Amino acid sequence: MSKSDKEIIGKPPIINGRKLSLSRAVCAGDFIFLTGQIPMKDNEPMTEGSIEEQTCVCIELIRETLEKAGCELNDVVKTMVWLKSRDDFDGFNTVYGNYFTNGAPARSALVCDFLVDIREEIECIAYKTKK
Repeated sequence: MSKSDKEIIGKPPIINGRKLSLSRAVCAGDFIFLTGQIPMKDNEPMTEGSIEEQTCVCIELIRETLEKAGCELNDVVKTMVWLKSRDDFDGFNTVYGNYFTNGAPARSALVCDFLVDIREEIECIAYKTKK
């Protein structure tokens, strides 16, 4: 893959006035790799709200990033999910299933104590053939 086959999508997130050293997404060939998305409101981590609310926010932010890359949720082929609590899985899974109704992507999910003030993080990989 040549350097021209790699494209950065979106500007790095800024949290608490600090620009993070990551890309929102990177297109590499026909694959789009999205950085893990946390629930954000008004450019701040969403520290309140149910798992259902936080899942909706995460997936809508993922949708926005995918659109910048010329993709949609149906192009997602793999997701990786980190949840703060095992008890959040059912609520997360219900909302997630409402978004991925046309052939759900492959998915891994695990509980992570690294999530301090938020309840989840969702990372994904999309695939879309370039025309």
